[in-house]
Amino acid sequence: MTEVSEVEVTEQPISNSELRTLADKVCEQLVTAIVKGDIPPGHKISEPELARTYGISRGPLREAIRRLEGLRLVVRVPHVGARVVSLNTDELLEIYHVREALEGMASRLAAVKMSQAEIDSVRELLHEHEASIEKIDGHAYFQKEGDLDFHFRIVQGSHNDKLMELLGGELYHLVRMYRYQFSVSKSRPQRALKEHHRILDAIEEGDGELAEILMRRHISTARRNIEVKLTDQQKD
Repeated sequence: MTEVSEVEVTEQPISNSELRTLADKVCEQLVTAIVKGDIPPGHKISEPELARTYGISRGPLREAIRRLEGLRLVVRVPHVGARVVSLNTDELLEIYHVREALEGMASRLAAVKMSQAEIDSVRELLHEHEASIEKIDGHAYFQKEGDLDFHFRIVQGSHNDKLMELLGGELYHLVRMYRYQFSVSKSRPQRALKEHHRILDAIEEGDGELAEILMRRHISTARRNIEVKLTDQQKD
């Protein structure tokens, strides 16, 4: 996306309920655009540009942008304005170390806490993910948020409120953004899907130790993949 100059936008009065509905809709669209890299890290948020792109007035758009700030996908830079968040290498790798520990713990707990119905539901979700990957020839593995996200479902399956608060809260979409953007390759999406199946197998077998090991290994592999890509980018 390119930056555009400020232009005057005519506002039409809308009710509070309409504001919330429109803000909800555009916030969801913007989250997806940021997570998938259509609006890249560091990109300046231009209200006129977004208003035209999404066909929305400035009132609900500003509310949506405030929500993106709450989700830590947008930050305000003094004398610059709002921009899509961009983590440095150290910040990103720190998050992955935290994920490795906490999601490993969540997997161990899920092996004890998840019901067979919950496991079957996640298995069905993985089959849907597989079909989605095949449609785009295995080049990316985009998981929608919440119940459509394997990692979210495993944390949810731990039935541990504190883990849900930590992993499903303010860092959640930030992690999704980097998970997706660093999984865009020919081989990684298929490997990640196989690793998800193995983690779920261990959970279904009630083997918490193995489930934790596999999840930690899965996230560690993703972290190393990020380190390699970032190193390559710095060389270019």
